[in-house]
Amino acid sequence: MKDKGVIKRYVVTPDKHFPYADRKAISTLCKAIEILKPDGYIDLGDTGEWEGCSHWRWKNKAKPSLEWYLPEIITDIDDVNKGMDTIDESLDKAGVKEKHFCEGNHELWMSQFTEAYPYLAHEYNIPSVLKLKDRGYTFHKAGDRLKIGKLNYYHGHLYGGMHHCANHLRRYGESIMYGHWHDLQSFTSTSGNGPITAWSIGCLKEMTGESVAFTRGRPINWSHAFAVVDYVGRDDFFVNVVEIKNGRAVILGEVVTS
Repeated sequence: MKDKGVIKRYVVTPDKHFPYADRKAISTLCKAIEILKPDGYIDLGDTGEWEGCSHWRWKNKAKPSLEWYLPEIITDIDDVNKGMDTIDESLDKAGVKEKHFCEGNHELWMSQFTEAYPYLAHEYNIPSVLKLKDRGYTFHKAGDRLKIGKLNYYHGHLYGGMHHCANHLRRYGESIMYGHWHDLQSFTSTSGNGPITAWSIGCLKEMTGESVAFTRGRPINWSHAFAVVDYVGRDDFFVNVVEIKNGRAVILGEVVTS
């Protein structure tokens, strides 16, 4: 049930990295979507891990023939589509028609893969392999910002270590929401048009096992979360970052469990 006075509501999700998404967190997200019944949905990218086409995979190694690793890319495609199917099922139940997909840096690996095999580019590109048109998503290329009212949305860049929210504001000079860093952070600054804020809204990727093996045991500051953005009037917006802890979140005053 929508709050009185809300003109338009969006659910915004950060990095899921299918097939390494956290099962409980995704389940809780889907239940939240069905409760909130938002008007729109924004996927901030890194929806897949895309290991099969990662350019990092062959660093300091000889890349094998295409026939050797193309089946792994096809498996990646299947895994990410299955993950998106789960979320889209809840979006359909909630009657959500407006959907946006913001390409992340992991999705860019697909483009980098086809640079070596340009004859595959017409088939192996993110809008095609994820069937975004059929799913009803508007596609936004990596680096492009989706602006709704006074708030910008995009995947995120490598702007600035510990203080990345502050650095995003210095770069863009407008309010902005992003993922990429997997942590929760916000920072408010000033502009000629009043206060501006940047939000980093965590991730939905699992925090144990093979998906974080690259940390080699180092502590991580990741948090499971998503955002609810309510617009009142054409431009003004209100942000609620919803944390998910062990598959539980609080939605409209009630605990939702995976």
